[in-house]
Amino acid sequence: MKKLDESLLTNLPPFRRLSRPQIREILDAATPLRFDPGIAVFSEGMAVERFFLLMDGHIRVIRTTPGGDQIIALHIAPGQLFGIGAALGRTTYPATAMTADDCLTLAWPNRMWAQFTKRYEGFATETYKVVGERVGEMNNRIVELATQQVEQRVACAILRLITQTGHKVESGIEIGLPITRQNLSDMTGTTLHTVSRLLSGWERDGIVASERRKITVTAPHRLVELSGAVS
Repeated sequence: MKKLDESLLTNLPPFRRLSRPQIREILDAATPLRFDPGIAVFSEGMAVERFFLLMDGHIRVIRTTPGGDQIIALHIAPGQLFGIGAALGRTTYPATAMTADDCLTLAWPNRMWAQFTKRYEGFATETYKVVGERVGEMNNRIVELATQQVEQRVACAILRLITQTGHKVESGIEIGLPITRQNLSDMTGTTLHTVSRLLSGWERDGIVASERRKITVTAPHRLVELSGAVS
């Protein structure tokens, strides 16, 4: 890892309060790992052996219900830690981490979590802020599932994705990771048929444009209205 300049990490949440020598120490203990799309970095229920920093690509965090259905609970963007079971007091991974596209990660043995959080105060405080943000997002998702109509839930899911990963293109704002209608179904607790019907209707109305594994929001203000965020 000596080829990776520590300055590339100084603005990332786990490192932004650390000195460059401290970042260098952490990097020297890391192992780089690359994963193809559609690969499980680890699976729900596996023993926690490593934690990871996502350098490039996107990770889908997938939970399995008692009935065997899979739900996309979160997306991990570049610059974020994942697989941090130790931060949650877990000895097994609570969810599956599935690559949405080509992913480059740094990995550390799980035993180093306690060393890092004890030795580097900023590493601990910034990481636990991220954990809190994810818990807050999960709570919002639970409220949406319990209180919103399907159309609102799908609109909220797309808005969340463009906020987290979107980038401007000529026709609007494109979601920055591969996304299918089945993925949206898995995120919103509804059926593929319902998501397809909604997206087809929104395409006719000029609100979104979708291709294979790609969605662009062409009228964000109208999608915000559909989400119920404004009256």
